[in-house]
Amino acid sequence: ANWIPDLFMKRVLEDGPWTLFSPDEVPDLHHLYGRAFETAYLAYEEKARRGEMALFKILPAAQLWRKMLTMLFETGHPWITFKDPCNLRSPQDHVGVVHCSNLCTEITLNTSADETAVCNLGSVNLAQHVTADGRLDEARLAETVALAMRMLDNVIDICYYPTTEAARSNQRHRPVGLGIMGLQDLLFRLDIAFSDRLALDTCDQVMEFISYHAILASSQLAAERGAYASFKGSKWDRGIFPLDTLNLLEQERGLPVDVSRESRLDWRPVREQVAQYGMRNSNTMAIAPTATIANIAGCFPSIEPIYKNLYVKANISGEFTVVNSYLVEDLKALGLWDQEMLDKLKYLDGNVAQIPEIPERLRDKYKEAFDVDPIWSLRLAAARGKWIDQSQSHNVFMRGTSGKLLSEIYLSAWRLGLKTTYYLRTLAATSAE
Repeated sequence: ANWIPDLFMKRVLEDGPWTLFSPDEVPDLHHLYGRAFETAYLAYEEKARRGEMALFKILPAAQLWRKMLTMLFETGHPWITFKDPCNLRSPQDHVGVVHCSNLCTEITLNTSADETAVCNLGSVNLAQHVTADGRLDEARLAETVALAMRMLDNVIDICYYPTTEAARSNQRHRPVGLGIMGLQDLLFRLDIAFSDRLALDTCDQVMEFISYHAILASSQLAAERGAYASFKGSKWDRGIFPLDTLNLLEQERGLPVDVSRESRLDWRPVREQVAQYGMRNSNTMAIAPTATIANIAGCFPSIEPIYKNLYVKANISGEFTVVNSYLVEDLKALGLWDQEMLDKLKYLDGNVAQIPEIPERLRDKYKEAFDVDPIWSLRLAAARGKWIDQSQSHNVFMRGTSGKLLSEIYLSAWRLGLKTTYYLRTLAATSAE
């Protein structure tokens, strides 16, 4: 991944220069972020201008940005991750620095020579939290989150740690990462299209609810078991919650972060609980990819839109044609499900956009991943991200080969204050039948 400071993104927007240094001459830059990084970086640039640096290279920032995006488009790597939001929004800024994310880009924890970050993950299956009449089952979801937080906290003590650095980090800070999967199932069951304004509201509402109960559960565990060792001085201790950190990022960056600060719940009881008892866990939430466990649980992975409405799955037992069951149910209700419809779906590789017999409302509802505006998907991620103390494995699905669109997608991710992005998914020029 590229671990990108805000200063670089500003230079790209200004069409300004960027100076490459040798790490041995600028050893402190890796441990700095925000204004402190900017101050030190400008000082090194000035030294380079005076001829006091042995190795450096100046090039247009936009040129380096294009190189990054070209490599990303061609290979899916390196992932685009943002250094400053990860650190400025971290609850643990008082005891260290986030130097990188994990492989899947949802874990953003401090690392150092004597601490190796490790995180215990779990995911709530949203598909299992919808009532029979098509509403979010909030009572069940609150119960699930509280139980999940207790389970994850138990894992910290049960785990085997292969190194002392890993054991030291986890036992001192006790981070966990509770995430979600089956978001697309939830939207299907609520009869909401991924590209609808209601999807944005739903992502915001659901993640706020999970955040509320995850933080509350961790604080209740602190009352029962004691706060984590490095709690004193943390953002939690200073009364700064994930939502509050958007303003910190905006102030440090000096540019607006275009994300609503609106909340639906009364957070005062949670803030009072944390102020009185502290937190059991330094970090509580992270949305992992869940590609395998979602298959096992029978829901759509993570926060992804549906990839295909129809595909062939092959395993040791043979090949199986898988059709989106939600689509089939809706087509049956309209009397549109028959062999001819199935043949059309097969011919069009599952894409309903080109089947005029299907009502427009359903064509919108069953858009596949590459038909959803990637910048809109980032807005959904930003709505969730304002409630999360770590990050999200957010895949970018882009149709076409436009370099301008590709740049705008990742500039939008930065403007929205996202901490990280995951794979870039693009369509091949041809596909197998």
